[in-house]
Amino acid sequence: MSHFSPLGRGMLPNAMFSTVYNAITNGTPCVVVEGSGRVADVIAQVAGLPISEITISRIQQKLSLFFQETFETFSESRIVEWTKKIQDIVRKRQLLTIFREGKDGQQDVDVAILQALLKASRSHDYFGHENWGHQLKLAVAWNRVDIARSEIFSDERQWKPSELHPVMMAALISNKPEFVKLFLENGVRLKEFVTWDTLLSLYRHLDPSCLFHSKLQKVLAEEPTAPRVQMHHVAQVLRELLGDFTQPLYPRPRTGDRPHLLLPVPNIKLNMQGVSLRSLHKRSPGHVSFTMDPIRDLLIWAIIQNRRELAEIIWAQSQDCIVAALACSKILKELSKEEEDTDSLEGMLVLADEYEHRAIGVFTECHRKDEERAQKLLTRVSEAWGKTTCLQLALQAKDMKFVSHGGIQAFLTKVWWGQLCVDNGLWRVILCMLAFPLLYTSLISFRERKLQARRGLLRVRAFFNAPVVIFHLNILSYFAFLCLFAYVLMVDFQPTPSWCEYLIYFWLFSLVCEELRQLFYDPDEFGLTKMALLYFSDFWNKLDISAILLFVAGLTCRLIPGLLYSGRIILSLDFIMFCLRLMHIFTISKTLGPKIIIVKRMMKDVFFFLFLLAVWVVSFGVAKQAILIHNESRVDWIFRGVVYQSYLTIFGQMPAYIDGVNFSLDQCSPNGTDRYKPKCPESDTIRHEPAFPEWLTVILLCLYLLFTNILLLNLLIAMFNYTFQQVQEHTDQIWKFQRHDLIEEYHSRPPAPPPFILLSHLHLFIRRVVLKIPAKRHKQLKSKLEKNEEAALLSWEIYLKDNYLQNQQYQQKQRPEQQIQDIGDKVNTAVDLLEMDSLKRSGSMEQRLSSLEEQVAQMSRALHWIMKALRDGGFGSEEGLPTLAPQKTSEGQDHELDGRQKAEDVGDTHHVNARHLLYPNSHVTRFPVPNEKVPWETEFLIYDPPFYTDDRKDKGLVDPVGNALEALAGISYNAVDGPIDRRSFHGLYAVQDGLPLNPMGRTGLRGRGSLRCLGPNHTLQPVITRWRRNQDGAVCRKSVKKMLEVLVVKPPLSESWALPGGSREPGEILPRKLKQVLRREFWYSFQNLLIQGTEVYKGYVDDPRNTDNAWIETVAISIHFPDQSDMDLKRLNSHLHSCDPGMSAQWQVVDKRIPLYAHHKTILQKVATLFEAFY
Repeated sequence: MSHFSPLGRGMLPNAMFSTVYNAITNGTPCVVVEGSGRVADVIAQVAGLPISEITISRIQQKLSLFFQETFETFSESRIVEWTKKIQDIVRKRQLLTIFREGKDGQQDVDVAILQALLKASRSHDYFGHENWGHQLKLAVAWNRVDIARSEIFSDERQWKPSELHPVMMAALISNKPEFVKLFLENGVRLKEFVTWDTLLSLYRHLDPSCLFHSKLQKVLAEEPTAPRVQMHHVAQVLRELLGDFTQPLYPRPRTGDRPHLLLPVPNIKLNMQGVSLRSLHKRSPGHVSFTMDPIRDLLIWAIIQNRRELAEIIWAQSQDCIVAALACSKILKELSKEEEDTDSLEGMLVLADEYEHRAIGVFTECHRKDEERAQKLLTRVSEAWGKTTCLQLALQAKDMKFVSHGGIQAFLTKVWWGQLCVDNGLWRVILCMLAFPLLYTSLISFRERKLQARRGLLRVRAFFNAPVVIFHLNILSYFAFLCLFAYVLMVDFQPTPSWCEYLIYFWLFSLVCEELRQLFYDPDEFGLTKMALLYFSDFWNKLDISAILLFVAGLTCRLIPGLLYSGRIILSLDFIMFCLRLMHIFTISKTLGPKIIIVKRMMKDVFFFLFLLAVWVVSFGVAKQAILIHNESRVDWIFRGVVYQSYLTIFGQMPAYIDGVNFSLDQCSPNGTDRYKPKCPESDTIRHEPAFPEWLTVILLCLYLLFTNILLLNLLIAMFNYTFQQVQEHTDQIWKFQRHDLIEEYHSRPPAPPPFILLSHLHLFIRRVVLKIPAKRHKQLKSKLEKNEEAALLSWEIYLKDNYLQNQQYQQKQRPEQQIQDIGDKVNTAVDLLEMDSLKRSGSMEQRLSSLEEQVAQMSRALHWIMKALRDGGFGSEEGLPTLAPQKTSEGQDHELDGRQKAEDVGDTHHVNARHLLYPNSHVTRFPVPNEKVPWETEFLIYDPPFYTDDRKDKGLVDPVGNALEALAGISYNAVDGPIDRRSFHGLYAVQDGLPLNPMGRTGLRGRGSLRCLGPNHTLQPVITRWRRNQDGAVCRKSVKKMLEVLVVKPPLSESWALPGGSREPGEILPRKLKQVLRREFWYSFQNLLIQGTEVYKGYVDDPRNTDNAWIETVAISIHFPDQSDMDLKRLNSHLHSCDPGMSAQWQVVDKRIPLYAHHKTILQKVATLFEAFY
């Protein structure tokens, strides 16, 4: 339903009754809020009653109760009309919902409205299951997954995954994760759902407030020829977030390829938060382009919008889950750097940390199960995530917790030791380095058995290729370099370089070559620019380059005779920088490494502190200098007085003369002419005493020492302490994280130390430049697996991911807060069940009492009839005639509306369709006839129905128009009147004023209406059925019973289907409607089938065209083909042909929801009962 009608206050009674009646008649559901007063309360009070109990007197009582002030103004005809309308309203209970706050578990009006919409939608007749999709759209639009789970996804309906794709798209865009989870549970497969076109549609409906949307718009602005978002634009932004070390996730379309959406638009009109389903999900039977990893694509789409719950559901479906979690962490951290909104920034960082923990959790499960396979997951190249690895993503995202995991550190240790066993003592390694013949003994053990067994050159090569050995050889080499460098600077720095100095030059040249090798080493083919950026992003590389450039500058000055001393000074400063490089070497140490990290962090605190200190030093120094010294022109002594002496004062070295105690003209220069003495302070030249205000300088000194020594220095100590405590908690993680860089550096480094490393560089030069052999990353850090091996590894990872999620759910349930919440939910459920049980019991009791009252009323009427019959027969007399009290109805009872109650109540035996107020295909309104006034025997003084006779086009065999006695005198009722049979199947009918009376009672309209003749209009309804069969030819069953198919036709300009029967021409056997769908050559054969058929019904038809004087009676004949190979069935199918373009015929499954006319469905139900078939 696209709309509904809520009922409450604010309208006049007649207008309100008409509004509800018109809505119900047109199939619009209504929600009546009980307690809102007047009309709503009248309907709510009687909505749960049987139709037979909704009488004029009861409605009159309710109106007098709720309309006390205006009740006297209501006329009898108005009350009768309202009674009739209320009966019709209550008769369609499926469209009526009574909202009682606090009852039946109803708490929210929106739930009641949605239930009303679903109930009305479910009650609507339809072919197949087309209406279920409409109900699901309603539930999604209202975001009521609980109702969808309980009432839509039931055993009654089996959903195909493709049927859920449009609503899946709507749930994704409108961010309804519970519905996404529900659809996944009910068969939606993301690999089938996510196509190239689906992704395009999703990215074109990004939340405009998200940061990714703005970044995407910037990319589009750089490409004016692309007015709409394409997937290569998305890939460009994603590569910025994931890093240039990854390949683009979506390729740029080739020249000539035009992006398109070759998908038909489903007929969906429902809007969800401004997003039309018509424009969301599209499918093409001829063009479906699936992506490499649909789950990855959907996960990225959710993550970039910071949709936590949605991403969690999708990640649980992912295959490459560890890489996916680390990639999500990387994307979120990069987005948080540009996010301006504080709440969104914090949410991104929290979510990034959560996905890092998920990666840790899954990897922990894998490592606990199989260490070797878990380590393969670290170095496996993931094609779906841009040909990167878990380890690369974790390092780029700075996921220190993940990298510091014991399993990863064990892997790094394994890489560090190369082919050596990790349990080899370091002293053994150093001993073998110094005396390599010891390798031929069993002093060093290897992991591989063949190396352990052999004693040849393979052992020597494996030993010296181990990163741990390369590292210690480089340490020894570096220490030797520093010692030689110090010896030359302090002992052997001659005008002409000595052989030791030349050795230093050669040694430094080998270091320069190694730095160049690191700069140009590009196993991943990033390009020179990217490698240069990566190289200079490392602090230690910058220090290396600075030290080398400073050495070149010092060497240049050293070779110029006039600048020899300057060269030595520069080289001496350069020696300090080379010594600082030792800090990087010692980061591998578990003891010194964390301390070096703390020192680096404290250096930042020192720089911030120096800014504050400079303010006090300069302010005090300038003031002191200006007070003591007059017009000092020497810049060096100004710097000493302002900065140097003020700085030394902090450490206790007080400036001279500041208090006048140690004043002496011998220690200073009166005019500032002596360059080795400071200028004398302001003094009395006659008395040789200081003339400056001593009290002021002392006060300034005390304030300066107070703020610098006490305040600022203690502030620095506090900052160091805070940094130490903060870093100390994470130093182990930081050290383990930075340890990888050093291990990777020496893993890719040539085995020979400087200066012998030049031989390795020469070998590399020949391979790369001369032989053109490209560089390759060692498989130990990045390996590409075979497809079968990779598939098996990923399946194993998925299995352990499921174990991890189950453990997480179990731990969540074991938390005290969760247990308390579960207990509370169980208590609430028990209370609700008890309340519902109490309501059901009270409702059952009320129903039993109501049934008892109905039976007593029927007995009373039967006794009245018996007494009247006896009296009319001459038995007894008026005297002593017992008087039966009229039935009293209970007042003020709150009858609950049971949605499962049948639409046709017990006792509602009168024709219903024949009393619809609006006569079909006309503007004539019937006189309202409530149930109790239908029988002709019942007195109805105000009954004044209008007269209506349609002027039909086929006037040949049509009774005359009007009610003139002269025109009606020639009609013979209850007999065969020429070609027209006016006999009724129900016996003789009464004739009043020349017009026959409907044997079923009043209808509210006199005349012939749109029927052909007065009295009974006879029709024939052939019910043509066959068994429904599957592709194998077996009969389909439902609920154990066989399923039928029936032949139905659809007349022109009609929304409902019908049985192929109806009125017949005089003297004809076949109905006109059947002739319109059968070829003429089959008419005679079908007449024989009718003769052989089974009569299932004969009698009155409750048709909306009936009037007081004209009605329809029919004979229904069942024609069943039990065998699919029946020749008559084959001939029937071959002769089905519509002569009228607007008429259509088809076989349809027999079901209670089949959209047929009401009286046709009654006949069809009888046929299903005849064959014991499903209905």
